[in-house]
Amino acid sequence: MAEPGGQTTFLRAAPALPGMVASVVGYHSTGRTPGVHRGLPSPYLTFILSLDEPITTGRSPEHLASTAAHCNDVLVAGLHSAPAYVHQPVHEAGIQVAVHPLAAPALFGVPARELDLLTIEGADLLGPAVDHLRERLLEEPDWQRRFALLEAYLRCRAQRAETAVRPELTEAWRWLARRRGAGTVGGLAEHVALSERQLRTLFDRELGLGPKGVARLMRFQHASAQIAAGVRTGQEQSLAQVAQQCGYYDQPHLVREFHDLAGIAPSGWVAEERRNIQAGGHRNGPE
Repeated sequence: MAEPGGQTTFLRAAPALPGMVASVVGYHSTGRTPGVHRGLPSPYLTFILSLDEPITTGRSPEHLASTAAHCNDVLVAGLHSAPAYVHQPVHEAGIQVAVHPLAAPALFGVPARELDLLTIEGADLLGPAVDHLRERLLEEPDWQRRFALLEAYLRCRAQRAETAVRPELTEAWRWLARRRGAGTVGGLAEHVALSERQLRTLFDRELGLGPKGVARLMRFQHASAQIAAGVRTGQEQSLAQVAQQCGYYDQPHLVREFHDLAGIAPSGWVAEERRNIQAGGHRNGPE
């Protein structure tokens, strides 16, 4: 991965649509050395509107460099347990939204299980209104007004939604989120008064991922956020401390999870992303 140069700015919007949107972050980079960004797995769906050139993504560095790479002005990406690779050009700008998977039917019109990692072009999924939104965002230079336009668009979609998620699944997600992925499937099933089999079926049908898989992503996001917070504040913790705080057995367990989910060790990831983290990046989720 190339170390980015130039200047990158991240702007985090005020919370909006609680229970549907976890975070909204604007970004703008100039004068950067072209490179590759490693997008980490997350328990949230990713919705990005480019305010510059199309976003180029791939399932691997080789896929990214090929003619088969995906290029999208508006991107909606589903849950994934492997990194996504994103081309970082000399300059780019956009807004990235972390969306709760259970809000997919309301905001995107389909359950999260129908969303692929990279291949969804937002305009195909959301219709011409999202292209109109992007045009208005491009014309509006003020970031706060851009965030307001985006919030109004999302609220309108949510108000028109006709689908609803079963309350047991909503409560199950909340239970896992409160514990940041800790706890057993048996304890979760008991909490929502379902059998473990019923619970797995419910998760798979809506999310395409079972409760263990969702819990794993929540733990991983909590760990990567803890590591990033340490870099950002200059108060880095040892990996053993992060592992203990985030529900891993020990430091080797955390390192194995990073290799499995991110394709790299925690130290390697920090080396790649230190400048972005210090600029305010990697805050795509609740704080």
